[in-house]
Amino acid sequence: MGLKHTRGRGAAINHAGFAMLNLRKKILVAIDGSPQSDKAAEEAVRLAAGNKSQFRSQVYAMLILPNAPTSTYTDFVPSAPVTETEQWDDLRRRIFYVVEKCAFEHEIPLEMIVEYGEPVGKLIEFAKKEHMDVIVIGSSGKGFIQRRIKGSISHRVASNAPCSVYIVRG
Repeated sequence: MGLKHTRGRGAAINHAGFAMLNLRKKILVAIDGSPQSDKAAEEAVRLAAGNKSQFRSQVYAMLILPNAPTSTYTDFVPSAPVTETEQWDDLRRRIFYVVEKCAFEHEIPLEMIVEYGEPVGKLIEFAKKEHMDVIVIGSSGKGFIQRRIKGSISHRVASNAPCSVYIVRG
């Protein structure tokens, strides 16, 4: 049974006219070192590993740190961003440990990204720029009042994302 490729990413139709699943997925997972993000990382790798075609899915693990501290005129020596401190290597290893381990065990290509800024904006910007197929994010651990005031990051990502969003519950 032969395949006829259609325009668009990853779509193929067999001779019977049935659309087949995408051949390759680009999966973005939000990482912050919390138990919820560790579970999201495991789910992202599981999604990638479930694709048994010859075209490997890829996981992009993104850590978004708060904006780099800005110095004021009263600061004589501004503090360095966390990624430029001596503790960074150990911190990075701990935060990305679960996704690295899972990706290695399942032989899934993994790219790790560290950004500074507002999490919702950075995730959506990256997903658009890199044409992600799905964003995997842990559910918020915030309480009811904080969610009502600020809204959860996962809800805001799901509302504004250019692709599907998979919210992993704790």
